[in-house]
Amino acid sequence: MKIIFPELQNPIVEETVKNFLDIEFIEASDLDAAAEMLADGRADSMISGLDYSSRDVILAFKNHLPLESKYFSSCFICKNGEKHLTLADGGINKLPNAEQLYAIVEDTAKTHEKYFGEQPKIAMLSYSTKGSGGKNPDLEKIYYVIEQIQVSHPEWLIDGEMQLDAAVDSDVASKKTPGSPLKGRANILITPDLNSGNILYKSLERFGGFTCAGPIVQGFKMPLADLSRGSSAKDIALTIEVIKKLYEE
Repeated sequence: MKIIFPELQNPIVEETVKNFLDIEFIEASDLDAAAEMLADGRADSMISGLDYSSRDVILAFKNHLPLESKYFSSCFICKNGEKHLTLADGGINKLPNAEQLYAIVEDTAKTHEKYFGEQPKIAMLSYSTKGSGGKNPDLEKIYYVIEQIQVSHPEWLIDGEMQLDAAVDSDVASKKTPGSPLKGRANILITPDLNSGNILYKSLERFGGFTCAGPIVQGFKMPLADLSRGSSAKDIALTIEVIKKLYEE
């Protein structure tokens, strides 16, 4: 496998890639040159963002690379020992409409399935649990997505809207969502907007001890990643591992 990494000379990247002897890493002069090389077939994937803003990385992808889906989105693969989960969208879509939210859920569940090899259990997160917060247009989007996913992917578990504690804590779930198929065991967390997604992922990193790969950029014809400029060597290593697995699948 060949991965273009524009920041290959960054000391953190230089040290990290030494652990992946089965991957050829290719340097590029800038983001546009890197994306053009990938579009031309000179590599299989691209990882960037350690020295570039997310906006610039995503624009390079958008301007040069072919889409596989109607929309593109991002997710984070988060691991802490035996604990793991996938979170979206914390990197791209500011305020997704119902159709975009569906695409986020579908692509994220596919990414989770490919990487972890397990059944997606998707929690649609909110300030409200099963109507406890009253009526809100944002909740209607969630209900629409749940209905559509249940039809298109009946093999997946999905429920919402629900607060975070009901999604991941079985004791809380037994009180707040006793009839939920998730039973407080969600492995995919879908946030309603970019604000909440980005804050949650950084909270998992900074306070929860999770290592987070990504954002993994979804919707293009090749696996891509846009690193945070605050990424650690562990984050970069996990991102490379995820990209490799997605490419092989």
